[in-house]
Amino acid sequence: MSKYLLLLSLSVSLASPAMAQSGADSATDNGKMIVLTHPIRDTGITVVATGERERMSQSGQPISIISRAEIEAVQGADLTRILQRLPGVTVSRNGGAGSFTGVRVRGAEAEQVLVVIDGVRVADPASPGGGFDFGNLLAGNIGKIELLRGSNSTIWGSQAIGGVLAVTSADPRAMDGSIEYGARNTLTAQAGAGTSGKWGYLALDGGFYRSDGFSAAASGTEPDGFRQWQAGGRTRVFLTDHFTLLGSLRYTDGRLDLDGFPPPTYSFADTSEFQTTRQLSALAGVQYMTALLDLTLSYSRSSTARDNFDPAYGSAPAYAARGTSERAELRGKWSLADTLALRFGGDGEWSRFSDTYDSQKQANSHAIYAQLGFERGALEINGGARLTDHSRFGKVVTPGGDMAVRLSDNWRLRASFGEGFKAPTLYQLFSDYGNQALLPERSASFDLGIEHGDRNQATYFAVSLFRRDSRNLIDFVSCYGVTGGICTNRPYGTYDNVGRARAQGLELEGGYHLTRTLSAQLAYSYAETYNRTPGAANQGKELARRPRHAATLSADWAPSAVRFGADLRLVSRSFDDAANTVRLGGYATLDLRASWQVSDRIALFGRAENVTDTQYQTAAGYGTAGRGLFVGVRVRR
Repeated sequence: MSKYLLLLSLSVSLASPAMAQSGADSATDNGKMIVLTHPIRDTGITVVATGERERMSQSGQPISIISRAEIEAVQGADLTRILQRLPGVTVSRNGGAGSFTGVRVRGAEAEQVLVVIDGVRVADPASPGGGFDFGNLLAGNIGKIELLRGSNSTIWGSQAIGGVLAVTSADPRAMDGSIEYGARNTLTAQAGAGTSGKWGYLALDGGFYRSDGFSAAASGTEPDGFRQWQAGGRTRVFLTDHFTLLGSLRYTDGRLDLDGFPPPTYSFADTSEFQTTRQLSALAGVQYMTALLDLTLSYSRSSTARDNFDPAYGSAPAYAARGTSERAELRGKWSLADTLALRFGGDGEWSRFSDTYDSQKQANSHAIYAQLGFERGALEINGGARLTDHSRFGKVVTPGGDMAVRLSDNWRLRASFGEGFKAPTLYQLFSDYGNQALLPERSASFDLGIEHGDRNQATYFAVSLFRRDSRNLIDFVSCYGVTGGICTNRPYGTYDNVGRARAQGLELEGGYHLTRTLSAQLAYSYAETYNRTPGAANQGKELARRPRHAATLSADWAPSAVRFGADLRLVSRSFDDAANTVRLGGYATLDLRASWQVSDRIALFGRAENVTDTQYQTAAGYGTAGRGLFVGVRVRR
């Protein structure tokens, strides 16, 4: 039995934040006590650095981890309120919950951040930019969030220009659930259940969200609501001492009310339009693990179906889009010696899309990569490269490396370099506006930092300097009044590689326990972002929707079973357009929260969002939520 308990201790502690953070569990095998959790806490383990589960201290890259405990402390289904507690993160949203939500990291485009949920890449191949809409991801069943800031296509391939964000669903040991109600007739409910044994573990979860919302158009008066339900599951089955089967499944179904541009003025205003979105992601794989060699072979699939309806013109969809991505992947780690490890892998990806106006189109890519890691004493060095062969633009090589030096038990000096690329989307290649001669967007990023501990310890501090240069950026080119050159036979416009940009700045984060019961945290970023396209009309202008300053200051006081907290978000002004003619004002919002642990099984919680009822916009013309009060209860057994 001991061999199964050893594997269970490794896999569950690395995959289940709830278990790892509760301390070491144990079981009895013929009267002998066997520890069921790994001695390294889960918030010290990351997958975003190398694609394999590694200690954060083994990488010189800037990585932050948000635990399940922090997600529950912040409260609420809106994931952006949690992500904005990380340095380098800014958010823009086209209305209320469920509306298109773009998350930018270090000034990169929202579509240049790779998002992975339970091991599956979830970008939408049918969307014009090919990114992930965070409006479709709620916080209820998330167990852990990992964010790598900076380019890392060496390990992750396409889209990892701004960074990589990995989400892991919570894996409860028994059953838990919560329900919350509040402003704008908003109801949130989630539940999860799990079981484990020497055979492995199985976890299931589900959630529901409904809100009447508010007008997406800032000038409107009709509320635009959102409804979504979600279900998922994860499993590991231990076949032998060395082989493990793994799988995950996630499905969401949502309906969002929209505002549009109705006649006769065709200005942004209230309409009866709405959109439905269905997303499915799944993974199946097998893992082989020995003392010297780890191998994981997996197949994953992600699909998105979007339909837009305008009841003024009938019951049929006015626009429909379908996007699917399938991926076969091998990842491995070979421990060559006590101080040397080779990480390697390869993958194939097949993507396709279709919409109301375009028949199905597809593209595929294949890649191999290798990274050598050296560890000796206080020094960690990693370096490698990836070769990708895309069916539409050919081959691209992306190198990367990082280094960390341990200065003392808790202080580290780190540095990293990485290149990134993002393949043109199928929409940019094949739609009515498509250009099959497009090249991939490219980036090169540098990072230098010093840190003490990490953000899930009582005392931590980190400061980073960064720069990222991007080229071959793809943008839409208007062909109004132009008939020659790239506009030949494209009367409405097309896509082209037209841009260069630079983002550089500083990030600061820290936390400190002022007393035994009072703690404070700060996340601040300063980012200069500029258009550097030679000869362009907007050369030297700031990139759109990139505030230069963004900070979140948090405080928590826990004198007993009752806990109080506050989050102050400060964001400077930015521009909504590339020409810098439409200004978005800076703003400050304050959230207050409280919770009461009534017993080991029951907790009551509540919060006040945007206490000062601040009016602001993160996208010109779109409204944002005013003051709101929410209360809820959480139950575990």
